[in-house]
Amino acid sequence: MQPLTVHTGSAVPLRRSNVDTDQIIPARYCLTVSRTGFADHLFHTWRQDPDFVLNRPEYTHASVLLAGPDFGTGSSREHAVWALQDFGFRVVVSARFGDIFRGNATKSGLLPAQLDEDAVLALQQRVEADPALPVTLDVIERRVRCAELDLPLEIDDFTRRRFLEGLDDIDLTLRHAAAITAYEAGRPAGLPAVRA
Repeated sequence: MQPLTVHTGSAVPLRRSNVDTDQIIPARYCLTVSRTGFADHLFHTWRQDPDFVLNRPEYTHASVLLAGPDFGTGSSREHAVWALQDFGFRVVVSARFGDIFRGNATKSGLLPAQLDEDAVLALQQRVEADPALPVTLDVIERRVRCAELDLPLEIDDFTRRRFLEGLDDIDLTLRHAAAITAYEAGRPAGLPAVRA
């Protein structure tokens, strides 16, 4: 997983609440586990509308999604996170996330940045007024900055560490490799063991 310490990019305001994972990517496009090739199907149904915000040229290269509250609810498909990343997003900002989506995002390197609802609305308004306005997510300082806004980023210590050091679940496990090896060496030979 790539570390994410400070990310600055353009943003796209998605003024919809209760966006579930089937709206993010329909189940019929979740047929592989390759983590790539999902960008074309991100928000598939909504993108059939030429006026949908992701179809607008001023938001073409956005890497920060400013979503409404309750983003990523519904089923537990990891493909929703992969589709967002494959499209180019590194960060999704929302007032609330589905628990499973948040876990999948955190483990895959997509930062689910939680702010209060008024703060998300203020960011959406700034970006709608000037789509070229950059948004900065500072994981080190736990801040979100855009124009004159300087907002607190709600992120727990463990998640912050994962992003700063670029640690997925395998990386975290391997940090205990010596202890795991010592434990396995001490087990009776007749019991099941994990061998690399």
